[in-house]
Amino acid sequence: MDRIEKRLYVVICSMFTIMITAGFVSGGFIETVRAFITLQTLGARLIQDFTYTHVGAALVNSALVGICGLVIVFFSEIHLAGPTMAAILTLTGFGLFGNTPFNSIPIILGVWIAAVTARKTLGAYSIIAMFGTALAPIVTYLAFELFGGGLWTIVLGIAVGLVIGFLLPAIAGTMLLTHQGYNLYNIGFSCGFLGLFIAGLLKAAGRLRDLSIVWNETFHPVLYLLIPFFGVMLIVCGFLIDRNVSVRDTLASFVKIQKLPGRLPSDFIDMASAGGTLVNMGLLALASWTYAAIIKAPMNGPVLGGMLTIIGFGGFGKSLKNCWPVMAGTIIATLVFGKSLTAPGPILAALFCTTLAPVAGQFGIIAGLLVGFIHLTMVETTAIWHGGLDLYNNGFAGGLTATLFIAFMQWYRTNRPREDFEQ
Repeated sequence: MDRIEKRLYVVICSMFTIMITAGFVSGGFIETVRAFITLQTLGARLIQDFTYTHVGAALVNSALVGICGLVIVFFSEIHLAGPTMAAILTLTGFGLFGNTPFNSIPIILGVWIAAVTARKTLGAYSIIAMFGTALAPIVTYLAFELFGGGLWTIVLGIAVGLVIGFLLPAIAGTMLLTHQGYNLYNIGFSCGFLGLFIAGLLKAAGRLRDLSIVWNETFHPVLYLLIPFFGVMLIVCGFLIDRNVSVRDTLASFVKIQKLPGRLPSDFIDMASAGGTLVNMGLLALASWTYAAIIKAPMNGPVLGGMLTIIGFGGFGKSLKNCWPVMAGTIIATLVFGKSLTAPGPILAALFCTTLAPVAGQFGIIAGLLVGFIHLTMVETTAIWHGGLDLYNNGFAGGLTATLFIAFMQWYRTNRPREDFEQ
């Protein structure tokens, strides 16, 4: 492990320490522990805002889920870089509204079993193991919601989680080919595909309950200030992480990131520098938070989860330049169709639609606006298809949108008349 990577570990661990400390301070130690235990048994399908139950417990749960990802990276002996930081911070974000240690670990173990079966290390499947927890709600649903939480139902939920984790590596590679890396949440696309079959089985058995939205609209100072604090922290760390690099070089690295399309796989730490990447992540945090603050969206679990995901992918495909056109397209669609910018669906779509940022990075502003516009029309439909079992619903909708757009672009480029500039 080199010097820069060690400092990245310090940055991530500091974020988790801040969240856990804030959780216990704001909620009280005993009450937070009790509420944390309760969260493990609550419904986790979209949208279940854990901050509605207890803000302190939600923050602790979020940090512990993120730590699960950090442990995977450390013991798998893979680098803490753009892809792994994106996965860890996405886990952290969804720890505020869907992921818990209880429902995530079985899927991670299932992926590990698949790795052993394929004679590979867990490190080879580590990204799939972390992002595969998008289907964690099915574990909680079977264990506690559907049959009442008896011992055998808990065993059933864990067993199904293991099976899901085992299947995911085979599916993820195939799904990547359909959108060719233009959907950053590829595992969310894969999980949505698998979720369709799981939801179909539950519907056929008459066991899939209707979705309900738990959405916290109460102001809490810790939730309101957390993201801008992280944003400033990441920017400062970006300029300090490599003492041998000047401020000018860090800024040049940040500018270089803005010129990259972001198509999978784009590890900005490898392609630019750790300092420039942290600055990019911090500015994305401040930009997404500013948008939410301007429209007066509630700073709750799902909204903060969206921002933490954007921050994470600030090291793995997202930049200020390629994100804003897609967000603008989703915002325009929200206004055109007469929806509220602060309603759960539109605000989350505006944040998570940045899964399609590589489209804008590769094909330009107009393409970004177009896919962002289409994305909103898809995302509110796809959640019903899989019954809210795929937490990365925007990744599923984004995969469909990207596949449609890329298919058209390939057809156009293949069949348009060739221009002959020879005299």
